[in-house]
Amino acid sequence: MGALLPAAGGRPRRGTIGYAAGAFDLFHVGHLNVLRRSAQRCDHLVAGVVSDEVLRLTKGITPVISEDERAAIVGALACVDAVYIERDPDRLVTWDDVRFDVFFKGDDWLGTPRAAALQQQLASRGARIEYLPYTAETSSTRLRAALADLETMARAARG
Repeated sequence: MGALLPAAGGRPRRGTIGYAAGAFDLFHVGHLNVLRRSAQRCDHLVAGVVSDEVLRLTKGITPVISEDERAAIVGALACVDAVYIERDPDRLVTWDDVRFDVFFKGDDWLGTPRAAALQQQLASRGARIEYLPYTAETSSTRLRAALADLETMARAARG
């Protein structure tokens, strides 16, 4: 079970409750875009920060930035009204804690079996998924790869 933390946006919790989740590791413009676009489509935006443990379990990665620091970064944004740290990979557990109306996802998910299954699960709670344009120019995966390349070059130069 995660906890809802207040954020910079501070809009009251009323109207359409939106939820946008991510690792938000190595925060970049793609993250900012999805959060800004999500906030424009709801009355109260909760940003879900996937915990370090859940990232290791579901994606096999250890984030560069700790979950507490990622939550602080995301929570400092004016477009975010609250932050929720996801400590369980089950989105229905998240829904039980947050009670959102709409779950925002990048359109890279559109049409995938996982998206269809999630939509069905969320519909059982009266929630829906809205897809937003994915910022393909940058990603945390690309940034991690670039950092690994730099590390490899630095080792070669030392060695």
